[in-house]
Amino acid sequence: MKVGLNGTILDAQEAVISVYDHGFLYGLGLFETFRTYGGGQPFLLERHLERLKCACIELGIRYKPDGEQLRNWLRGLMDANGLEEAYVRLTVSAGEGELGLPVGDYTRPNVLLLVKPLPAHSPQLDRTGKELRLLRTPRNTPEGETRYKSLHYMNNILAKRELSATDAPTGTEGLMCTREGYLAEGIVSNLFFVRDGKLFTPAVQTGILPGITRRKVLEVASSLGIPMEEGLYRWPDLLQAEEVWLTNSIQELVPVTRLADTKGTTSIIGGGESGRLTQQLLTAYRQEAYGRKAERHV
Repeated sequence: MKVGLNGTILDAQEAVISVYDHGFLYGLGLFETFRTYGGGQPFLLERHLERLKCACIELGIRYKPDGEQLRNWLRGLMDANGLEEAYVRLTVSAGEGELGLPVGDYTRPNVLLLVKPLPAHSPQLDRTGKELRLLRTPRNTPEGETRYKSLHYMNNILAKRELSATDAPTGTEGLMCTREGYLAEGIVSNLFFVRDGKLFTPAVQTGILPGITRRKVLEVASSLGIPMEEGLYRWPDLLQAEEVWLTNSIQELVPVTRLADTKGTTSIIGGGESGRLTQQLLTAYRQEAYGRKAERHV
């Protein structure tokens, strides 16, 4: 496998980062994941890079992403790995520093670009969805004012370990709540639900990641005239939903048709089938992602 490191493309085993890199020592680094459509074009790249840039400023990492340069680098890396489309992860690590907490900015960050094949599209998943299981692991509060995709990922990993220890079906996503009991987000996803024809999603104030796909879905819903609300909700609110779905940049919109509490008690949503608004928004999202009329998958 070929990887990208600081603008170059090389074999994975040749990509070396110092043990004094503060991304390794202190978790000081950030990442973005996104995917390509329609011949290797990264979707919503500028939004991902804007979020990354803002996070780098907050952490004192002097990295200003160049969209055109990144597109060319990505295209070269995909070609080197024989990929027409790709799952992409862009990581910016603080870079090498002294042992001890920093007193100034990081001027020489390390930039890592990784790709892998996209997961196969599943029409069955579009129709019958997956299970979402409530976790005991609470969503921690962000390190700063806004949650970024930081290399500080222990909270998510603890949640994943909790989920893996259950009897949940393969593919189940875990749902974290705040310490106050408000719905927050999945381990790798943002949460939406529908009741009485209205769309609801937890507010950013719960400490969730302000997801790029989350934001795009809200924009698409607004353009379609779908009423919506961002707020504070609890598990019983979700149990009353007519439709539920999850979003992230790789999986797009994923229907949820089964809700399980911490004891494994399951409730069926929408008769076990993805709902009308889920289908409508997923189709509209894919149309924009491909830049043309998308096939109706749902």
